[in-house]
Amino acid sequence: MATLPPRVVFVTRESDYDLLLARHATREQARFFLDRRGQSLDELEERHRRQDEALKSARALVPGDWRQALVSRGGLDRFLFTPEDIVVALGQDGLVANVAKYLAGQPVIGVNPMPELYDGVLVRFPAAEVGKLLAATHAGAVVQQRRTMVEGRLDSGERLVALNELFVGHRSHQSARYEIAGQDGVEEQSSSGIIIASGTGATGWARSIMLATGQDVPLSPEERALGWFVREPFPSRATGTKMRSGRLDTEPLAVTSHMNEGGVIFADGIEQDYLAFDWGRRLHVAVAQQALSLVTG
Repeated sequence: MATLPPRVVFVTRESDYDLLLARHATREQARFFLDRRGQSLDELEERHRRQDEALKSARALVPGDWRQALVSRGGLDRFLFTPEDIVVALGQDGLVANVAKYLAGQPVIGVNPMPELYDGVLVRFPAAEVGKLLAATHAGAVVQQRRTMVEGRLDSGERLVALNELFVGHRSHQSARYEIAGQDGVEEQSSSGIIIASGTGATGWARSIMLATGQDVPLSPEERALGWFVREPFPSRATGTKMRSGRLDTEPLAVTSHMNEGGVIFADGIEQDYLAFDWGRRLHVAVAQQALSLVTG
């Protein structure tokens, strides 16, 4: 039986220029809006052009007998990935996190269209290298990191998976009320929420928390472990602050909501894609079974 050639799935997100046009309908209205505020549309247009050129040049390097698909970040939840796919995420590092939860081991090549703007922790390659990376990936001749991911599962069976971190808290600036339970004990808390991060996420939001609080939980990206951090716990007669941070290896972290409304759980900073976490719901957070296969060289 003949086998299908590989399919390269290019994943992108709308540029700031695209989003501005969507809000203001025309280019001239967008320019007028920015000019009135002493800002320029030219820089956003240039970034848009460079991103578009990088995508076109990368797609031109795909072997002629291979298949291609293009999906935007907003369409990932409706896109069907297949086992033979090779994913090319072209944009900022966050785009790799956005696509990771929809994959089941397919290799991901991160392409950085503007290395002077984007850090390139996950998007490491220029568009010009896509051709040789695709050939080497298909031949099994590339180095891949198996990056650990985070899974949160509610007692109802609903789940969220994240490459960087899960946030558990209140959707507004109100304090989140909950009970937290782990290997260090059980405590009723009121705080600005809990972050549960992987080794990948330890370079982002969790890193800023560690720098601000001095609570260091060392993690490497491929380590089957997570770190958790309570943001600004508030001491009172009913709430404590002893459980501020820790490490998850084999034991999950359990969180029970004591919020009548507004409790949420979201992944990798995507607040719109959330699970409701209202009074009595229980969440278990642990290392996910799936992992990101990131091409690194």
